[in-house]
Amino acid sequence: MNTGNKFITVMAAILFSGLLIGCSSDDPKKEDTPELVTKATLTFSSVGGGTPIVVSATDPDGDGVQDIIVEGPINLAANTTYGLGIELINGLVAVGQPGYSITSEVEEEGTEHQFFFSWTNSIFFNPEGNGNLDTGTDPVNYQGGTNSVDANGLNLGLTTIWTTSSTIASGNFRIVLKHQPGSKTATSNASVGETDLDLTFILNVQ
Repeated sequence: MNTGNKFITVMAAILFSGLLIGCSSDDPKKEDTPELVTKATLTFSSVGGGTPIVVSATDPDGDGVQDIIVEGPINLAANTTYGLGIELINGLVAVGQPGYSITSEVEEEGTEHQFFFSWTNSIFFNPEGNGNLDTGTDPVNYQGGTNSVDANGLNLGLTTIWTTSSTIASGNFRIVLKHQPGSKTATSNASVGETDLDLTFILNVQ
């Protein structure tokens, strides 16, 4: 073999070796990223029946320049217990396609997600207090459905239960969805993880 052929053979071996390294299973895995939500719908259903109260917030371009548009206010009857269901979609994906229903993704990845809540002016009788945004163990009723908690029995919050104040009141109702892969615990609060959603509504108890 002449010198030129030896050089070509050696270079080919080096390049092939580099390709093998580049395809190695030791490559870094794709990191978890926040969910893209373009519309969030809140449905308050009275346990005593009646017409549900539905409000929504939309962000048509997702991470684009348009601001989130929050509907409202939320008008609830005094001294009434409601189940709250939350639906999330990514409208930048066609209906029925993977990635359209963010509700399903959050439920499937429940061990990595949690909704946190806060409110002002004592608009709720139960739970008491002002929410668990700052202290994860403060009372919120993660009840009402199979998606209230995750597969480990930790709080998730796609469904929750709320009883309004017995007196007329108005305040802010804030919902924050956190993405907490590997860091969600029974005591973690809203300072842990990436924020998927952060919405504030005006809520009136009438």
